[in-house]
Amino acid sequence: MKKLGFLVPVVVIAIVGALSSMFIVDEREKVLVLRFGQIKQVREEPGLGFKLPLLDEVVRYEDRILTLETPMIEVTPADDRRLEVDAFVLYRIADIRQFRQALGIDGERQAEIQLNGILDGQIRAVLGSQGVTSDTILSPERSALMDQIQERTDQRAQALGLAVVDVRLRQTNLPEQNFDATLQRMIAERDREATDERARGREAAQRVTALADRTYTEILSEARRDARITEGEADAERNKIFAQAYSKDAEFFEFYRSLSAYEEALKGNNSTMVMSPDSEFFNYLRSDQGSRSAEGENN
Repeated sequence: MKKLGFLVPVVVIAIVGALSSMFIVDEREKVLVLRFGQIKQVREEPGLGFKLPLLDEVVRYEDRILTLETPMIEVTPADDRRLEVDAFVLYRIADIRQFRQALGIDGERQAEIQLNGILDGQIRAVLGSQGVTSDTILSPERSALMDQIQERTDQRAQALGLAVVDVRLRQTNLPEQNFDATLQRMIAERDREATDERARGREAAQRVTALADRTYTEILSEARRDARITEGEADAERNKIFAQAYSKDAEFFEFYRSLSAYEEALKGNNSTMVMSPDSEFFNYLRSDQGSRSAEGENN
């Protein structure tokens, strides 16, 4: 009985010692085993681990992606329109040994403070860089700017044992005290752009009008030249025909020309003409001229 009473405490101590030497690593965490503040083990895979009871300490860290939201940050883009932006960052602990050595015991809270400072600086640097305007920040190019902020933040966060997964800009607002001034400046710029555009439009219209006038003048002069050429050719052809007709029968030609003259002279309602009695204009309308013509035919 005395021997049994001695064994029971020993067994209990052994069981307690065995249990205290074991620890379980969850799949959602990473574990450091410390001995007097020094890192003895790094466990990143889930499963059962062992440590020295009473001497070793197990420190657990999140292996999941963590979120940090920044307060409003005032930035000044290249066009001097001050903006207020806020962002959030997704990050995870990539190297727990580096994380512990860089940030110490209160690592997770220090990580938020350090990462917030890094992110603040990189947002100001990227959004305030040369060529980045407020229009760029509010355009589809915003995505490329966020990628650039993420890359630069990740490079600096690696010294803390952190990996920055993503950075997103959420709100982009004008400071209240600058809203009216910025609005008026935007209106003035748009008015200037509209004035320049109208001036370019008037200049283009003048060029088109001048070209159209020149083309019209050229076409009209060519048409008049062609018309004069055609009229000259027609007159030449008419004179040729008249000359041929006159050479064949001079008396008939004179008769035909007289009839044409009568037709032109007696057009309209006015059929009265004042002429001398011996005028040759109406030779073919006189009765004696007609009689002479008839006698000539009878002969």
